[in-house]
Amino acid sequence: MVTLDEIADLGLLQKPSDNEPEPLQRIESNYKPLSTFILPKQRQYQQQFADIYFLRLTKIKPAVEEAAIAAWKNTKIGGERAKKVERVLDVRQGELCWVAGTVYIDMPLKPSILEDVSKDRWISAPTSVGHYYSEDGQDSVMLEDDSGRIKLVGEALKNYFLVTGCIIAILGTENANGEMEVIDLKFADLPPQPDRWSLSEPKPKDEDVEMTNSPSSGSKKIALVSGLEFSGTSTAYATELNLLLEYLLGEALDPSVQSELSQISRLIIAGNSIAKQEDAHHASDNTKKPHTKKYGYDASAYNPIPSQLLDTFMSELLPTIPITLLPGTNDPANASYPQQPIHGAMFPKSRAYTALPNAENAEPGWLDMVTNPWEGEVEGWRVLGTGGQNLDDICKYVDSADRLGMMEAMCRWRCSAPTAPDTLWAYPFQDDEPFVMKECPHIYFAGSQPEFGTKIIEGPEGQNVRLIMVPSFAQTKEIVLVDTETLDVTRVKINV
Repeated sequence: MVTLDEIADLGLLQKPSDNEPEPLQRIESNYKPLSTFILPKQRQYQQQFADIYFLRLTKIKPAVEEAAIAAWKNTKIGGERAKKVERVLDVRQGELCWVAGTVYIDMPLKPSILEDVSKDRWISAPTSVGHYYSEDGQDSVMLEDDSGRIKLVGEALKNYFLVTGCIIAILGTENANGEMEVIDLKFADLPPQPDRWSLSEPKPKDEDVEMTNSPSSGSKKIALVSGLEFSGTSTAYATELNLLLEYLLGEALDPSVQSELSQISRLIIAGNSIAKQEDAHHASDNTKKPHTKKYGYDASAYNPIPSQLLDTFMSELLPTIPITLLPGTNDPANASYPQQPIHGAMFPKSRAYTALPNAENAEPGWLDMVTNPWEGEVEGWRVLGTGGQNLDDICKYVDSADRLGMMEAMCRWRCSAPTAPDTLWAYPFQDDEPFVMKECPHIYFAGSQPEFGTKIIEGPEGQNVRLIMVPSFAQTKEIVLVDTETLDVTRVKINV
């Protein structure tokens, strides 16, 4: 038993301090979302997917050709000068030339819609393989345009990440087998990068603060979290979720840390806030009662608890911090890319913080439910973020664990989802290809990743991009903080 004297010796019984702590106030967020990936309300699905590839090639090919001309305009091999050919089928055997087109990788393990149709299977079967690449070398790389295809071979291909859908230029010559022997290849590289505060004006903390490149004295922080995975059963990491809530609210730790937490101006939840359906179901298979099979909507198969828990989680945060919510693979949104915002009806407690419906030129709400991928400006920086499906799908094409390298490759390809619509379900666009990066982001993040990772990449015109792999909180118990002045990244782990 501990006596009062012992408690006093521990310093737990002391006179209250005369110095009252200064009340902390959350710093205001500077935020402007973009509607890059918003789909029209009246959507048509009769059109072919070929238009996406045509639009992508049309938009990226000029930049690829510009890079190729700069690199190969004076290239000579064996006294022969490299020349440009306009189409893939214009390549001639023995002639040194270069051509731009779209990469297509033929993979036996890749899912095929033609196989589904031949088996009279009108709903695509779930992918049963963890990767598409063959370990026995059966995969073949091709370059195609509107004229045809040519197979690519050569050691130079092993030095680059290549997936179906990326646009490249290749330098080489056709061999006797009708294959293109690749000597070198070029990407478009990073697109032009806008200046900070190109879309909005910084909001000063007060009128006496001298205006600089930052909107207020002291640096702000952006919190990134992904993979909360609320489920209908007892969650093994419920304690960590509660600690995360207290951490973001500033109710945990000492006053000095709380002062730092007040600098977090926005929370971005990057997908997979709901657990998988089999994990989220409120009853186990052993307790299910046999019932007659129903066709159409089956109310007994729906479990509202996960979305209710997420709603409660956000409603406790929203009075003090704004939230940007991206959907993910497991969340209640459309499965095809780009995923549209989760409907506000899913969150009755939190939707009071959303923007007014059907209001023209309305400011974004304190809770902003956005698309996946999503693009916007946060504290003046252009941000591009995804729930991680695009990166996960690219990983199935390449026998490598370098996920940051694949994120870098997407930036240099100028395409955030090159494998859509081949293996990543996507809407059949006809007039625009929103996955093409028209402007270079300052921050590019991917959610629901197996581990944290970050690095800065540089472009030929001085562009700098901070790449961030946001780890799944359910697996790692980690969140990410980004300093909005230096773009330095801090990983915070919630331990019990």
